[in-house]
Amino acid sequence: MSVNAKSKKYFISGIDTNIGKTIVSSILTEALQADYWKPIQAGDLENSDTDKVRSLVSNQKSRFHSNSYALKTAASPHYAAKMDEIRIDLKEITLPKTENHLIIEGAGGLLVPLNANELIIDLIQLLDVELILVVKSYLGSINHTLLSVEAAKRRLIPIKGIIFNGESNAASEEYILNFTQLPFLGRVRTLPELNRAAIQVYAKQFEFLKHD
Repeated sequence: MSVNAKSKKYFISGIDTNIGKTIVSSILTEALQADYWKPIQAGDLENSDTDKVRSLVSNQKSRFHSNSYALKTAASPHYAAKMDEIRIDLKEITLPKTENHLIIEGAGGLLVPLNANELIIDLIQLLDVELILVVKSYLGSINHTLLSVEAAKRRLIPIKGIIFNGESNAASEEYILNFTQLPFLGRVRTLPELNRAAIQVYAKQFEFLKHD
């Protein structure tokens, strides 16, 4: 699976929902001064993830690309699309035209359904980009992480590494990194205040991804 050498394209997915993908996407967008794209937004159209990331990014280089699908219901994309009386068609989801780095934020985890036959992981495979997995420690997080990694490897999707979000759980994190042998890219601790200044502080830790 090829990866564009000129610009970095990272798909941000998590091991569960509400895992911190949008915060991590904001940090990486700022760190790389990258463009941002959320292909599928389900619900919260008045305050979408694109709106949230735009409000947290300070640099003037990033551009924010339109959703391929903006669905009204806050639910799994396949169900949200059904409520809107449409079907998500992967052929209608194409990478935005940009020469810049690109951060792509997924919806939920890798096996979230998009329609009756296709999942988020099918979209990642189609876009032909590297995966960054966001992991948060909770009871069951080791299992969810290993299942996600196994699924990506079976599809030959290149995994750039893992970002841990939230407070540290050394035992779980050590097991995950040892078992998967994936790179540890960094940690984002729970932010007392979510604002541009906080995003800028964390962004400095991830600037290496521009060149790595």
